[in-house]
Amino acid sequence: MSRPLKIIIADDEVHILRVVEFKLRAAGFDVVCAHDGLQAWQEIERDHPALLITDYQMPGINGMELAQKMFNLENLRDIPVILLTARCFSLNRDDLAKTNIVRVVPKPFSPRELLAWTQQIFSNSTYSSGA
Repeated sequence: MSRPLKIIIADDEVHILRVVEFKLRAAGFDVVCAHDGLQAWQEIERDHPALLITDYQMPGINGMELAQKMFNLENLRDIPVILLTARCFSLNRDDLAKTNIVRVVPKPFSPRELLAWTQQIFSNSTYSSGA
């Protein structure tokens, strides 16, 4: 049997981390939680996850900066990113083009929909090979 796909969730709001973690674990994913951008970056470098779900606004390194750092490194460039944000209006196409953000999800969001989008990413043959 294959190992579950690893997903890193980064958000400084503990209640969001817990709800998303519960939903993804229940669906069979291996989930690692990070409480800020720096911790998320350390987990990304160590674990090379199959997916990053990150909040835009976090202390230290924000979600957009995480996605840009990943995109700039050959070994992390292909990891898809879902960006959670209460500030969709502040994102522009030029910034998004320098990342591997595959979906921007406005807050508040439905954990059920987030799970569906996550499963859709992995059903795409580009990402189905896992971590």
